[in-house]
Amino acid sequence: MNPQRYLIVRNVPALGCGDDLMRLFMTYGEVEECKPMDAEDCAEFTDVYWIKFRLITNARFAKRKLDESTFLGNRLQISYAPEYESVSDTKDKLETRRKEVLARLNPQKAKSTSQVTKLAGPALTQTDNFSPQRREMEYQFHRGNAPVTRVSSDQEYFASSSMNQTVKTVREKLNKIEESGNQKRLQPSSQTQPDLKRTRVDNRRRI
Repeated sequence: MNPQRYLIVRNVPALGCGDDLMRLFMTYGEVEECKPMDAEDCAEFTDVYWIKFRLITNARFAKRKLDESTFLGNRLQISYAPEYESVSDTKDKLETRRKEVLARLNPQKAKSTSQVTKLAGPALTQTDNFSPQRREMEYQFHRGNAPVTRVSSDQEYFASSSMNQTVKTVREKLNKIEESGNQKRLQPSSQTQPDLKRTRVDNRRRI
């Protein structure tokens, strides 16, 4: 029989233990009503109780755990009561059943789809708004406007003093090479300068 929110509990000891029975069933979910069914036929020295849960899942769980269990020396006999079900109850039951079936058919697919939507959704939304041309324009703009930073030649780059001394030595050698190259460029070259020869004076007498 399909699960219901309504349960009928038989073989309850006739000891006026309705409150104890309700507390027992409330350990499996919220109980909206719990009352005896005086008009219901039952065995001698026993009572029948009608219990209404708020959720179908709680009623199903309680029935599975407490049916044929011992309560004050008697074995409880629990069954569903579909005759008390309303139209809205039937609609809720069918909707719950539909969700359970879908979850069982595609457990991994539903889980992976929800994770991909949460993780990749915002990133895709942000990147899709920019075309390749716009990305290239923004890259060129930031590249052209990037500040040029210059580092002082006296700045120490490493935590080790020996490494900093090595860098300083190499830098001094490079400076000397650069200075010597500049001096050579400034000196006049024999190839570039014209040959300055003294003008010969012809002192011979002409006849």
